[in-house]
Amino acid sequence: MRKYCAFLREKDPCVAYTMDEKARRPFVGVVFKINNMKYYAPLSSPKPKHRAMKNQLDFLKISGGELGAINFNNMIPIHSNSIECVDIQGIPDKGYKSLLENQLSWCNSNREAIVIKAEKLYCLMTNDNKSKNLLHIAKRCCNFKLNEERYAEYCRKAVE
Repeated sequence: MRKYCAFLREKDPCVAYTMDEKARRPFVGVVFKINNMKYYAPLSSPKPKHRAMKNQLDFLKISGGELGAINFNNMIPIHSNSIECVDIQGIPDKGYKSLLENQLSWCNSNREAIVIKAEKLYCLMTNDNKSKNLLHIAKRCCNFKLNEERYAEYCRKAVE
């Protein structure tokens, strides 16, 4: 996943870093389909600012921000080969393990709302006629269409 994200980031600076050099935690997120293509949206761990923030078109608090958030602005197309299941039970850090279990439970309970929100953002950001009030969101969003093209290019190169 790290190589793939670096490949996307060559043309789209909004693609999130999968892991900083110090961290060893997995790049955790939710996976869903938009237009028959798998998309991945990263989760962020809880931060004090999340509780004060409002849910927006590209941002959804998990359990009121207590459990972090889903960053739809950073969602990218993803190939099944780049997805790894996290063995939550095998995580030694009890606090982190508990966080992941709670995030998973919340996301499973809110699956439909997550997909609807992702699809809405995707449709609005891939529409060529964005209204002025969406331009500030577009600036912080990944370029979904460009990344779909880059995804196809990455897959072609992987086969060669």
